[in-house]
Amino acid sequence: MYSNGDIFVGEIIGTAILILFGAGVCAAVTLNYSKAKASGWIVIAFGWGFGVMAGAYTAAPLSGGHLNPAVTLGIAVDTGEWGKVWVYVLGQMIGAMLGAALAYLVYFAQFNANVPRGKTNDGRSVDQPTPTLGIFSTIPEIRNPVANLLTEVIGTIALVLPLLAFGLNKGLGESGTLVLIVAFLVVGIGLSLGGPTGYAINPARDLGPRIVHTFLPIPNKGTSDWSYAWVPVAGPLIGGALAGLIYNVAF
Repeated sequence: MYSNGDIFVGEIIGTAILILFGAGVCAAVTLNYSKAKASGWIVIAFGWGFGVMAGAYTAAPLSGGHLNPAVTLGIAVDTGEWGKVWVYVLGQMIGAMLGAALAYLVYFAQFNANVPRGKTNDGRSVDQPTPTLGIFSTIPEIRNPVANLLTEVIGTIALVLPLLAFGLNKGLGESGTLVLIVAFLVVGIGLSLGGPTGYAINPARDLGPRIVHTFLPIPNKGTSDWSYAWVPVAGPLIGGALAGLIYNVAF
């Protein structure tokens, strides 16, 4: 249905928009000298949901708007069509890195000023750098690889299985509201299931920005935490594959 060239371009553009919105809202809430500083988890969840909506609507005419290797994998497991999977994933990874770089540029001044002044107990002023990885990628609240992996698997099933089922409702596609419903699904996952790990539910969403964070010249940026990076890649891929299998058997 879609050519390789259209898929590649569509997934780059759509995923870049997704990450621009998502990393952007995380930067807005996290960084000092941002007007949205400390505005909270609900703002983050809706920022990511709106990013899905904007990115998927933009990419849909070119690629169908997957924006997520777990979604692409789930569809391939269900349909048995694997020929274009690599094109989708390559476009998604490039788009995720591009979106992260654009979010950095939007908040360039805030990143450079991200060393607030604090005071010790004896009144001396000290620098207190704020870690920045959470703006770009996920960090678990409790580091337990098994629990973290399971959270990502379940969260991704909760995304991909309903998404596949939504495709059975032709009215959603014909009315143009399918992407909007998926965007609200992502908001719901963030609010309900996002607390333990930050809900990557998308390997490109986590890995692409983590790569960019590693190389960005952010003052006092902290670690890129590569020891954890496998969890938000493996978990969503497992969840996407399981969702495809469940859908294929049950529907």
